[in-house]
Amino acid sequence: MPARERRSTLPTARRALCVLAATAQLCGVAVASAGPAGRAPVITHHRALIGGKEVTYTAEAGRIAIRDVETGNPRGYIFYTAYRLRSGGTRRRPVMFLWNGGPGAPSTWVNFDLAGPKLLEGTRLVDNPNTWLAKADLVMVDPIGTGFSRPARRKYLKEFAGTLGDVASVAEFVRCWLILHDDVGAPVFLVGESWGAGRTAHVAYALEKRGIRVNGLVLISGGFGLAKHYGSRTLRKALDVVDMASTALYWHRSDPALGDNVAALRRRAENWVRQTYAPALAHLGTLSAAERNRIIDQLARFTGIAPKLIDRYTLVITPHQFRTELLRSEGKVLYLLDGRRTSPPSRAGYSTIIDYLREGLGYRSDLPYLGLQRMTQGFAPNGVYPKSLGEIWNYATGPVTPAETRAAIQAAVDSGSGPPQLGPPLPGTGAAIALNPRMKVLVAVGMYDPYDQCARGQATEAALPPRLRRVITFRCYAGGHEMYLGNPTIRAELTHDVFSLLERAR
Repeated sequence: MPARERRSTLPTARRALCVLAATAQLCGVAVASAGPAGRAPVITHHRALIGGKEVTYTAEAGRIAIRDVETGNPRGYIFYTAYRLRSGGTRRRPVMFLWNGGPGAPSTWVNFDLAGPKLLEGTRLVDNPNTWLAKADLVMVDPIGTGFSRPARRKYLKEFAGTLGDVASVAEFVRCWLILHDDVGAPVFLVGESWGAGRTAHVAYALEKRGIRVNGLVLISGGFGLAKHYGSRTLRKALDVVDMASTALYWHRSDPALGDNVAALRRRAENWVRQTYAPALAHLGTLSAAERNRIIDQLARFTGIAPKLIDRYTLVITPHQFRTELLRSEGKVLYLLDGRRTSPPSRAGYSTIIDYLREGLGYRSDLPYLGLQRMTQGFAPNGVYPKSLGEIWNYATGPVTPAETRAAIQAAVDSGSGPPQLGPPLPGTGAAIALNPRMKVLVAVGMYDPYDQCARGQATEAALPPRLRRVITFRCYAGGHEMYLGNPTIRAELTHDVFSLLERAR
């Protein structure tokens, strides 16, 4: 949400962690209960130019109940918007389920900035020339606590406001959708952005365990979704310098003697990292003072961070330090989700999207659309509004102590590298591929994304074992966390790669 609407109710560490989350500005959005669904989905008909042809498609907006398997009683309702084309042949169209991250973000961005049939341009919605509807039916999913999705009762919220419950409920939504829409057996693809990329990997495993085949995954700006690391941890850490160098060059902070061509600079930085920097990090205790000085000088040349600010013991520049120090002389801090910005992009079209959902798609809910609207626009008993998702979200994947929770949150805040790791990793991409070796995966990352660097991803791809390397494709785009935002060229490139995945995975 816009900064003027952000609420500062979280404790310091929790509030900082919300800023670290993929769609950071949404962490202050609160959630509340909702009564029974009480209505059928709304289906409307639309025309658009898709793939150079004018076509008719249907849009469906509604909520699916997530039910207790023992009693059949709803525990929550997940809102969705779905876009579908008539097949026109004997081959069933793929069904793509898409969501954003946060945790606490609705599907708005993948819907109206990337894949949906309508594209937000300023405050207008126009036909999207790169809509993924050209190749697949699309189901935009708002997990409970986002959009119009709510728990059935207030006491059920804790069942969804955590990593384990979130994954279980989204997997159940996919299962229910396929049954209720007679799509059991259709090719299934899961798409997630940022924190939602990890959700995608976990949901894929959960569905495969239930016998529901998943043909492919698209993981945007959220890593590979793997439960283990491949290759050298030291090298991956060191390679962050390559992407920092790209950002430093953008702001004219890298040493001019290194050149002004970003591709050449990246090659030069990576060669230095592999030949000098990573080996030095692997043997910190044996470095002489002169060797440390040479490392620090080179780090300063590539990243633009002054030598005096670089830790002489660790020889590491953290993402948080880079973001806050690069432009300190100008009184500026790099934007969390794109190193080329110092402020968030305009979200002036929020009201346009909400009007479209209520008027254009006919879903006339009077609930606030969480993620674009504040909870305070609705009613709360006695005027006391519930806590935000950021305050109550449970990242733990197993038993952890309060002290472990506090320490993990503080570590995530200090490093600026993303949400905390609490408990054992959930089965993800690797485990899902083990159940279905024919599954295909596209990992998409932005070069200027402070969280999910390209150089590190390329090193991970190169270190994958053959069974994973055969089915996982890594792509780096010249953008930020939302690499497609406001950039038709990158949006077209990403769309091309997604369509290639669809063809390979059929």
